[in-house]
This record gives sequence, C-alpha cells and structure tokens, in this order.
Amino acid sequence: MSVRKLGYVGLNVRDIATVKTIFGRVLGMQARPGGDGTISYRMDARHHRFTFVPGNSDSLAYVGWETDSLEALQRLAETIGRQGHAVRPATAQEKAERAVLDMFWFDGPDGVRTEIAFGGIEDAEPFAPARTISGFRTEEQGLGHVVLGSADADATVKFYRDSLGFSVSDYIHWDVCRATFLHCNARHHSLAVMNPVYGTAAGQLNHVMVQANAMDDVGRAYDIVRDLGIPVVLTLGKHSNDHMTSFYIQTPGGWAIEYGHGAREIDNDWDVKYYDSPRLWGHHLQSPAVPPR
Repeated sequence: MSVRKLGYVGLNVRDIATVKTIFGRVLGMQARPGGDGTISYRMDARHHRFTFVPGNSDSLAYVGWETDSLEALQRLAETIGRQGHAVRPATAQEKAERAVLDMFWFDGPDGVRTEIAFGGIEDAEPFAPARTISGFRTEEQGLGHVVLGSADADATVKFYRDSLGFSVSDYIHWDVCRATFLHCNARHHSLAVMNPVYGTAAGQLNHVMVQANAMDDVGRAYDIVRDLGIPVVLTLGKHSNDHMTSFYIQTPGGWAIEYGHGAREIDNDWDVKYYDSPRLWGHHLQSPAVPPR
C-alpha cells in the first residue's frame, strides 16, 4: 500500500497578514476564514489545501498525504502500526477541520506530524480565485510538493520509500546541500528530503511548491511580488531535474513558496539521475528577508 498524492498542509504562523497577501493577492487562492483567526485557502475543487493557524511561533503543523480508497487507508494504518509507530485515529473534529472522510496520524521522521487521509471533500461551489488565473495543476497529482529538512536524510528517505510507497526520482548534491526527490504519482516529486542547511532545521519546511496551469500566471505573480515589495528567495529560473520554471517567495516564517509551471512528469521509462546543480538557468539566490530559524 502507498500514498497517492500530497493532500494538504497546515502551518502555524505569526504574521497572518502577510500570508493573506501572498496566498490571495499573489497566488490568487480563495480564502476560507475559520474560527479563532484560522484561515484556509482553496486552490481547486477541494474544500481547501492550506490551513494557517495564527500564534506565537512559525512552524510546520502537519503534512497530509492521501490514499486512493478507504481500504488502502486502513491497510496502510495497519502496516505503519506493525512497524512500531503509534498510529492515532483522527477525532471527528480533526476530520472536519481537514475536510476529509477519514484519516489517521503519527509522528513521522524528525517529529513531523504525518497525516494519511482519504476522501477530501469536493466542494459543491466552484473555485473562485482571488484574481484572474488559469488555476493550478492538482487533480491526481495532489497539491504540489514539500521539501523537508532531516537530521538523517538517508533514514527518512528509506521510511517514505519502504513504509509509504514513494519511489526515488533523482538526486541533486550541490554546495553543502544533499537532496533526494521522491514521487508517488506522475508529478516529478511530491516530496524532497534534504540535510539541515540554508536555515532549514530537521523537521522543518524548506518550501512548498504549487504549479500553475499557465506560465503567464507565474509571470504576472512575479510582477505583483515586485510591485508589493515581497522578498524573493530565488529569482525566476528553471530546475535541472524536473524542468520547472519558477520563482521562490520568502515568507516571514522562514520557509518559502515555489510558484512555477511546466514541470515534466514521471513515466514508465523514467531513469533516476544525479545532478550537481539544481538549476539550468536563473534561480539566483537573494539575501534572506528574515533570519534563519
């Protein structure tokens, strides 16, 4: 049994105002305010994909992966339990907050709260973007991808591969960074694991990627970021491995958002490769807007 896609992400944030600017005005996602100042964002037919909880710290709250059936969900819970992890069924409140039919969770590598779910609610109302965009590449590929820091990257890759069914896409080693990219569907990678560098500690989020349906959406967002003075981590550029053309937005929490278009996809003839640079062109590093956590 394996997970099939990245379903949703939850984050604790101190600066909710900047989150609203980035996810609304820049990315064009649809805001869904909740209780106690919590705000979620919708990017497709799903009820929501991102949830932000305001508080006194900036941290990754949870990462939600999805199976393709209730039966697969149950079998995966049993498998993970047999491997010695404390599997916890979700409460009714947790399932309602995630807008899923069923889920369980456990503490994954580096203490990351890892949730496995099935049955994300398809909203009866159409997605209403905050600005004119073509939409996001989701559906069977899920939300996008996350990149996590790990104290023992080899062990973490082994866990996601052997326990959750991921496969290695490729490797990139450059400067002091060692990154392994993994896929669970046709998206080049839904997960990447890196050693703790560039201010990303073990168990922390380095960045999350969302993919636009059109390159013009990315270009217009790049203009908006410049007009608003929002810091950029990496300038517009193209990756060596997945060929995504993208740029990276700095958030006050220290993690980044990659917004791009045009990534190539995994097929039956995929050949795992090793690269010594993450970029073909562009992606020039800018001075960080906030100190590393």
